[in-house]
Amino acid sequence: MLNNEKELLDEISRGNMAVFGTLMKHYSQGVYTLVVRIVSDDCDAEELAQDVWMKVYKQLPMFSGRSAFSTWLYRIAYNAAISHTRRKRQNNISLDERKLAAVGEQELEQMEGDNSEHNIEALTAAIEQLEPQERALVTLHYYEGRSLAECAEITGQSEGTTKVRMYRIRKKLYLLITNNDYEQQSR
Repeated sequence: MLNNEKELLDEISRGNMAVFGTLMKHYSQGVYTLVVRIVSDDCDAEELAQDVWMKVYKQLPMFSGRSAFSTWLYRIAYNAAISHTRRKRQNNISLDERKLAAVGEQELEQMEGDNSEHNIEALTAAIEQLEPQERALVTLHYYEGRSLAECAEITGQSEGTTKVRMYRIRKKLYLLITNNDYEQQSR
């Protein structure tokens, strides 16, 4: 967060739009990262990120300050990217619920504690196989360091729902990684 973010927003509301560039410079990489992780296409992500900034510019007078500016901004980016993926109708992988339920806490801790190059590559590949909303949560929480409460606010879900979804995502990643490892070993 910018130290003088409130002052910058006040300046913009008084008509000083040159200050808008400072906000863009500070948050543009985070917006792009979130969008590209959801849509999985660099060209679409660049275009969507530009659209997000246009929306933010137009809607800035409606920003009430009830949440942090970054939360409001990421919610706009999230909604734009999710809408885009719905229009594109990407094929997603669905996993057997029984397999998902069988993954225990010990397996998750073991996966998360393995920082080997192979595991990191497998994790990155597994994240790409997640549904767009799941990739968004992973990006917001693990890459951007957002709290579960803020992730919930950005995605428009309750905090309880977000916690449950993150737990299921961790299990799904475990299954995707172990299935990929099994497939590679059997070749």
